[in-house]
Amino acid sequence: MSVQRVQTERWFVRHGVPTMIEGYAFRRDVLPRMVPPLAFVALVSLLWLVPLKSMGSGLWLLLGWVIVVAVVVRLVGVVSARRLTLFSPRTTVVVLVVYMLMPVAVPLLQVAVDGDVTPPAGRWLGVLGFVLFFAAAFAATVLGTTYGFGALLGRAIRRTLSDLSNSVQLLGRALPALLFVTLFLFFTGELWQAVNRLEWWRIALVVVLFASVAVLASASRLREEIGRVEQDFSASRLASACRNTPLAGAPFEELTRDGPLRAVPLSGRQVRNVALMLAVRQLVQAAVLGVVLFGFFLILGLLMVTPETAEQWIGSRPVPSPLIPVLPVALLRIATLFAGFGSMYFVVTSMSDRDHRRQFFAPIIDKIERALAVRAVYLAIGR
Repeated sequence: MSVQRVQTERWFVRHGVPTMIEGYAFRRDVLPRMVPPLAFVALVSLLWLVPLKSMGSGLWLLLGWVIVVAVVVRLVGVVSARRLTLFSPRTTVVVLVVYMLMPVAVPLLQVAVDGDVTPPAGRWLGVLGFVLFFAAAFAATVLGTTYGFGALLGRAIRRTLSDLSNSVQLLGRALPALLFVTLFLFFTGELWQAVNRLEWWRIALVVVLFASVAVLASASRLREEIGRVEQDFSASRLASACRNTPLAGAPFEELTRDGPLRAVPLSGRQVRNVALMLAVRQLVQAAVLGVVLFGFFLILGLLMVTPETAEQWIGSRPVPSPLIPVLPVALLRIATLFAGFGSMYFVVTSMSDRDHRRQFFAPIIDKIERALAVRAVYLAIGR
């Protein structure tokens, strides 16, 4: 395997599109990158579950150990990500068997240290709680590693933090339209009464529903965008996309001697990876806007909705928040609801409205275009 090919595959992993690697396989491309997060789950479960009683007042020390383990595992993960290692069948079996033994080892160690067992999901599940916990962690790690979720989320957050000027522009252009849609609903007594009766887990499910609508809207637009991108693989376009990548010195003119480079259709897994890339970037942008909306409605509620007005709307005296007594729980819930709705509205508008699309959606599509163009050159050189 050439050095250029290996470096390009590392580039795919770092940019959150590992499924673009040709012959993407669990044993070579997924399991080696799963080992650090699985080790973190195993070590933290030992640190957290085993010494619960013996630690006593040393809870902060226990938390410190968790942070240390996270940092060490993170460093190991960064080092291991620099090399794409093919696990032998024996190593693969050892890694999987060791992890499968953890749901048994952890409760046995806890019995040895504490003389009792405290399952993650309570005593009514018993040891099955450990099995479900480790199974869920394994499934989440497989999915997150396969589709590069950690890299996508990290790059989206770093991009948002580094591009503060764009964030200010985002807020300046998006907030007026969102406030026009939501502001009058904020002063609806029936809505306050309904939200006040909802528990927090129901509010969370509504926010998840809003996020799901935003993701589905992004996915529905993705096929059209991919079709448009794959029709423009000229030499100049490929050279521009591969700049500052391991393929920067590729013979683009030779690859396009018979016309624009022909795109290889994406597999279902690759389409899902690109859809996740789009969804993560969209949701991180929407989250920034949601936080600002949440703060705006909190301030607006404190300034304009007096306790007497709130009591008239919800039918009882507002209950103060245990964490911030000056804020009523009803205000926190309705601000969360409007923040979620406003974020969903922004995602949908950024794809349909021409001005919003140019400002907010087009830069994300540019990143997807680049990944697909790099993949086309990578496959062409491999052939």
